[in-house]
Amino acid sequence: MNLQLFFGTFFENWHIVVLFFTVAILYSSVGFGGGSSYLAILALTGVIFTQIRATALLCNIMVVSGNIWFFYHQKRFDWKKITPLVLFSIPLAFLGGFLKINQTFFFTLLGFTLLFAAITMLISKRIVSLEEKETKLNLTKNASYGGVIGFISGMVGIGGGIFLAPLLHLTNWDTPKKIAATASFFILVNSIAGLLGQYSNPNFEIDWNLTSVLLITVFIGGQIGSRMSNKFFKPIQLKKATAILIAFVSIRILIKYLF
Repeated sequence: MNLQLFFGTFFENWHIVVLFFTVAILYSSVGFGGGSSYLAILALTGVIFTQIRATALLCNIMVVSGNIWFFYHQKRFDWKKITPLVLFSIPLAFLGGFLKINQTFFFTLLGFTLLFAAITMLISKRIVSLEEKETKLNLTKNASYGGVIGFISGMVGIGGGIFLAPLLHLTNWDTPKKIAATASFFILVNSIAGLLGQYSNPNFEIDWNLTSVLLITVFIGGQIGSRMSNKFFKPIQLKKATAILIAFVSIRILIKYLF
């Protein structure tokens, strides 16, 4: 992309750029990618629905990659517990991304997914518990958690962390710090798998002009957010604020495509 085209795309979509930049800062500061918020923003902008999933997943990958590097050096990964989670989530996320779905089904699924995510963020205070608890490894449960979330994530176009993290906290899966690291890794591998599934579909398409601008935007925002690392934003504050936005978007989508 030449500079003239880049800046032309930037100024034409400045409102989307600002929103993506803000989301990247906020979410990366607490270890997430922001996929659900990217989807919510794109769903209201008129971007072709077949491009929304890929754009959101690419932005997810860009943001959480920095988090993975940080968590790796902090030695927060318990690979014995993470492996069962991603063992089935990766192929099912690929399958979910590969499936060809029509516009009505996509937005209906997206609406319910965002609404569920918003409700979870609003009512579950335990997802930010500071208690250092963990339960014993259960391979079957881990595999089932990862598989179901991975498949839904692949179809919708998110990494799945927004579902996985609350679930792991509510079941005392591990300590909050390790859950944050696990969610980041889960988001990364499922975003990649879902994107590869979409790319394998003959109907795959993406607006690389807009996507390139957004990728640079979220990379910068993600770097800023990861360095802030909870100094200015508490997870509960972030979740309450974004839950309201996501709930509003989900209701608008459902009203449009169901009634």
